[in-house]
Amino acid sequence: MQATAPSILLLIPYFGQWPFWMPLFLKSCEHNPDINWLLIGDCGEPEGLPANVRYRYSSFADYCDLVSERLGLNFHPTNPYKLCDLKPAYGFIHQDDTQGYDFWGFGDLDLIYGDLRAYFTAEKLKRYDFFSTHERRVSGHLCVMRNNEHFRTLFWRISDFRKRIEDHQHHALDEGGFTRLFLWRKNFPKPLFKFVGLFNPLRRVAEFREAFSTPYAKVAWIDGGYDFPQRWYWSAGHLTNDTSQTREFPYFHFVVWKSLWKHGKTGDAAHITRLASDECWSVDSEGFHSRDV
Repeated sequence: MQATAPSILLLIPYFGQWPFWMPLFLKSCEHNPDINWLLIGDCGEPEGLPANVRYRYSSFADYCDLVSERLGLNFHPTNPYKLCDLKPAYGFIHQDDTQGYDFWGFGDLDLIYGDLRAYFTAEKLKRYDFFSTHERRVSGHLCVMRNNEHFRTLFWRISDFRKRIEDHQHHALDEGGFTRLFLWRKNFPKPLFKFVGLFNPLRRVAEFREAFSTPYAKVAWIDGGYDFPQRWYWSAGHLTNDTSQTREFPYFHFVVWKSLWKHGKTGDAAHITRLASDECWSVDSEGFHSRDV
């Protein structure tokens, strides 16, 4: 009998308005049926919510009160973007929700998932306790860690966490601050960087592996150059692109492209709904399209 894969819960508090591509995000979640998501916020329950995605309503003010109570500090920022600093603490804040899961993680909505289990294999989940899909920093848009007391409370070791979380400034604690716990001298040449990591207990139980899923973000492409894919293809839960059509990717983070998209068909609700009803579509710098476009 095949053993059950370790369970994973991804936590995403989000306030304001769902992005126009939300039906496509949810479609990519649906094709990862043995991974779970919990969305928390004030946007209203999204239409077509898959069985493995839950939504819980909370006003931003109430959520800030919850955070303040759970952490024993004053967290009342004026901008929800400040939540990025809070991501490493989600497992502690929401430990009632993560109870019973083997792993928990945090993420963003500006991505499309491929086959996550092909990337987070049972073998890797047994070997490592922490996963970043970037080689030299924590990937704030998708980060997974073992659900134990150590990793639920690790955020307290971020330098000046209490002080930096209580002010209204964004400090990128989910990436910069959290990364420094795992990666010492991260700008060292690769051999020396690897050697230094041997002396860090956290580094030894963490996988920092470049998944090449965030192009145009200062990291060279697979071949070492900077000619990135011009189009990505999603097909029934599998994700490829126009330069690597035989290689699958765990997700595509389109943080750079989304700033280029204009209003119109790109964000047209009917257009996006039609695409979400299909099993194949594509995305490029102009938005989301039918696969044959």
